[in-house]
Amino acid sequence: MNKTEVIYWALGTGILSALATGLGAIPVALIRTSSNLVRAFSGAVAAGMMISASVFSLAQEGIALKVERPTAPYEVIIGLMFGAAFFWFVDKNIHSINSSASVSQQKSSKRGMMIFIAMFIHSFPEGIAIGVGFATGDFNFGLLMAIAISVHNIPEGIAISLPLKTEGASFMKCFNLSVLSSIPQPIAAVPAALAVWFFKPLMATALGFAGGAMIYLVVLELIPESLEEGDRTLTAWGVMVGLGGMLLITSLLNQIHI
Repeated sequence: MNKTEVIYWALGTGILSALATGLGAIPVALIRTSSNLVRAFSGAVAAGMMISASVFSLAQEGIALKVERPTAPYEVIIGLMFGAAFFWFVDKNIHSINSSASVSQQKSSKRGMMIFIAMFIHSFPEGIAIGVGFATGDFNFGLLMAIAISVHNIPEGIAISLPLKTEGASFMKCFNLSVLSSIPQPIAAVPAALAVWFFKPLMATALGFAGGAMIYLVVLELIPESLEEGDRTLTAWGVMVGLGGMLLITSLLNQIHI
């Protein structure tokens, strides 16, 4: 593949992977969230999906880089801590756009914004992975990487849309924010393809950072919110359903060969 083809495929598949995230809003649109129990279970499922994505996709992929970089596991751990520290800082400084809103409205606005930020950060290393995949010159490998990330983006879109839906967001808002959260993928894919020598060493830390941010968000916002509106048993099962569902998708996807 020449440089023009690498840029074309990295950008094109990056855009398609971002659009795939919006597909996660479709099944969520069918859920009725008037019940507190439904909202609590939905939030717990989203939490389980984020935990699974953070541990079994992001962190695991970062640790697997130890074949090329023996320090990769330690870089992932450092990234996890920095990701959590970043969200601690965001939590301390974020403010609701509408300062006159009620306390409950401010809380919902803050949670929705933090979920969006977490997924936005999560998309950067995925975009780098797409660019690095095509930069190897192996078209099949780059395409497999792009397909894998696109399929993963669908349940991630569900994880984004579930909490938004419980706050009364429309289908289009869920769809648009899901796609927007993955915009870093095409943005990061092209520079990563052109400067793979620079971006590849950052992969382990970037994957850990995204995972740490998401886990911190889950513990800080989603699980406490689910416990408040539901109960411990409902929350625990919701987390398990979300975690198991995301892990199942990941396991099936790993069996795909091109």
